[in-house]
Amino acid sequence: MTDPHGFLKFPRRPVPARPVEERLRDWNEVYAGQATLPLVSEQAGRCMDCGIPFCHSGCPLGNLIPEWNAYARRADWRAAAERLHATNNFPEFTGRLCPAPCEDACVLTINADPVTIKNVEQAIADQSWERGYASPRPPERLSGKTVAVVGSGPAGLAAAQQLTRIGHTVAVYERADRIGGLLRYGIPAFKMEKCHLDRRIEQMRAEGTVFRTGVDIGSDLDAAELAERHDAVVVAVGARGQRELPVPGRELRGIHQAMDYLTLANRVTEGDFETSAVTAEGKRVVIIGGGDTGSDCMGTALRQGASSVVQLDINPEPGDTRRDGEPWPVYPKVYRISHAHEEARGREGADPRVFASATLRFEGDPTGQVQALRLAEVEPEGRRPRPGTERGIPADLVLLALGFHGPEQGTGLMRQLGLRLDDRGNFARDDGFGARTAERTRPDGIFIAGDAGRGQSLVVWAIAEGRSAAAATDRYLSGSTVLPAPIAPQDRPLVA
Repeated sequence: MTDPHGFLKFPRRPVPARPVEERLRDWNEVYAGQATLPLVSEQAGRCMDCGIPFCHSGCPLGNLIPEWNAYARRADWRAAAERLHATNNFPEFTGRLCPAPCEDACVLTINADPVTIKNVEQAIADQSWERGYASPRPPERLSGKTVAVVGSGPAGLAAAQQLTRIGHTVAVYERADRIGGLLRYGIPAFKMEKCHLDRRIEQMRAEGTVFRTGVDIGSDLDAAELAERHDAVVVAVGARGQRELPVPGRELRGIHQAMDYLTLANRVTEGDFETSAVTAEGKRVVIIGGGDTGSDCMGTALRQGASSVVQLDINPEPGDTRRDGEPWPVYPKVYRISHAHEEARGREGADPRVFASATLRFEGDPTGQVQALRLAEVEPEGRRPRPGTERGIPADLVLLALGFHGPEQGTGLMRQLGLRLDDRGNFARDDGFGARTAERTRPDGIFIAGDAGRGQSLVVWAIAEGRSAAAATDRYLSGSTVLPAPIAPQDRPLVA
């Protein structure tokens, strides 16, 4: 076990980020090179090794957190890596990108500061690669069954790796020119450098997974034909239907969807373009939407040299403590500062967010370029504009980071497989991740994984979905399975 008195002897000390003035000059990871192993081992020693580790239930993957904390405390990185990979295919992704609901479920959180679980996870994952513990694991024998995975985000990749390792022949189809989905083009490099993604893809290739890029299933290749050619199909296309803001002036130039903006910025860092067609350089930027995507836009705009950045959030400013309706161990809606907010606050001297505000309309100049937006405060209940609070703020570039409403609808993939939507706008599926089709004339063996079936969610949920959908697919192909299934389709996060 860990040090039984560790949580009493050592205060919580997260891995420090690089200085703001340094990281704004490059696109390297905010925490690059900062994970000193003695600090990580000390913090792992704060784990109480609880009789009932609620961090397990806080993590959709059911990560064996007390076990790998104990190994990390002793600097036994090989054993720690083995226990970490037992439940998580890609801990180097989650260690960088997950908001760590496990930490809010830590028993220490009841009356103290939680273990730095996310830091420990990332350090173990990185040590696993640096020390050669993450070698490919090709199957001992092939089953003779073939599986097509449509989509190469975290759910698709997790499903593909699980199915390949169990012995099925797997091909992953991706419509973009590179593998990774939103991990590739939606997540900025300062949150996760793409070398981590490339390294994992090469491992999967060595295990036998085949990747086919630039293939839009439903357009370039008929989805029904794909299903006929394979014994099973896993649909993991994500929730890419972007929410709109239907207010006057939306047609003005300079107003863009956040994901379009982030994709262009990521292509610059990939070396595809020298400069982005949509850049924040020298511009007054307004980001509409208070979530992680908006924060990613803020960090990107600051690195591009924006003259100012403001983020609008329709929700009221959260408090510093849990509300009555959010008891431990649920993930609370409390006031949080992302690294991008820290960067903007350091430059502007104040929090760059405007809470409880709604955009009423955009205003442009005679050429049709946006130059301002009008906003108003909103009532806490009902989000109705409060009379007498309307005001304007200047804007040369507006980014809509309003989230996603589910998978893209009306696509060839949806029509050709006969997929239908559930009442939440996601692809309908049964309790075994099997697709509920509009017509039962389609062959069985079509499974839905990730945001396409769950809706917009976290990377850790996507990996859990991919692992569970892989188990369901293997059971369909083989009659039984030894693959773990950490969640069921109807599972929901621990949120109020």
